[in-house]
Amino acid sequence: MTTNPDVVIRTLETADEINAGFRVFLRAMVGLPIRTVDATEITDPGRYLGALDGATVVGGADSYGSWLVVPGGGRVSHAAVTHVGVLPTHRRRGIVSRLMARQLRDIAERGEVVASLRASETVIYERFGYGVASSVLSGQVDLRRARLRPNLPSGGVVRLVDAGVTTELLAGIYDQAAWPGAIRRPAGWWRQHEKLRDADPTVHYVVVHSSDGVDDGYAVYHPVNTAGWFTSADKTVMVSDFVALNDSARAGLWRHLLSLDLVDVVAFESLAPDDPLPLAVLDRRAVQLGSARDETWLRLVDVEAALRARSWGGEDPITVHVTDSLLGANNGTFEVGPKTVGRTDSAPELSVDVATLGAAYLGGSRWRHLAATGQVTVHDPDAIARADTLFASASAPFSGTTF
Repeated sequence: MTTNPDVVIRTLETADEINAGFRVFLRAMVGLPIRTVDATEITDPGRYLGALDGATVVGGADSYGSWLVVPGGGRVSHAAVTHVGVLPTHRRRGIVSRLMARQLRDIAERGEVVASLRASETVIYERFGYGVASSVLSGQVDLRRARLRPNLPSGGVVRLVDAGVTTELLAGIYDQAAWPGAIRRPAGWWRQHEKLRDADPTVHYVVVHSSDGVDDGYAVYHPVNTAGWFTSADKTVMVSDFVALNDSARAGLWRHLLSLDLVDVVAFESLAPDDPLPLAVLDRRAVQLGSARDETWLRLVDVEAALRARSWGGEDPITVHVTDSLLGANNGTFEVGPKTVGRTDSAPELSVDVATLGAAYLGGSRWRHLAATGQVTVHDPDAIARADTLFASASAPFSGTTF
């Protein structure tokens, strides 16, 4: 890899520059369905970084201002990193490295505690301090053999809002998300997904669930392969967005989806690794889950603030030394426990880089697994079990949001 000092990294300022940056992203990603969009409508002002070779934008990295739910239900300020790409003509010149390093400094200066992204290529981002903090599964239910358990909660009321759906309605429900790993979906995210739906000729259906008159869940779904719909032996509906704030909403939405007429299979794009859907039917083999794949790549931008924000299991603290090659303020040893979180002069029991700490932060990766794969330097073997207890989460971290 060679660096090109003539390429300048700076914030994209004008509408023409921002749209040029977004076109670079589309060209770099190759297969995205969106081609014509005003990028100023789907981005946050002042956050889109560009790499300029002369007057030409040849690379970019963007982010949304957001929040992330951490174990215990607290929310930390969060940068949702997206639109990262470099033109094929400018690869292998260190441009992505410069963009990501500059972006992290900007995020830190804004006071945002964490950043996360969804990786198109999994070998890129660990060197910038991102670790895999949550995983996601796909799933499908064969309605010909799926019968819900008779004692499943009855749920509330499900209403059809296909024609009358508004972003405000769905965002108002989603903004109450409290599961570990959930992030705020900014206005630009909602606008982009509106445009994606508008560009898709397939009809999308939306249902909203309410309990005691209060909206507390929704599902967005669409038929697959409509050209052969009436001759297909496996007429499939794909659920692209499923949000349930409680057990009543989850059960009510399941009842709706699993009772659709003219449908053989209900498929879910993304489920949490511990989603209870397989337990909801009498025949567990009616639910087929896909392989786990990486979802949230998490970067702790302010390690101490992030550690203070979440809750902890167990009583016995650990001391862990953290190294961060890009944000030196994070370097140091921290005592972590339910009573005390902060820097310490005590000897570390475990040592990790910031990417490994990010992987463990939400409870999605076990410390013993990280240690077994050489990602933790263990000074005290007893500390691994204590770390697993401390960092455990009541539910598997899961976002359910792509960006």
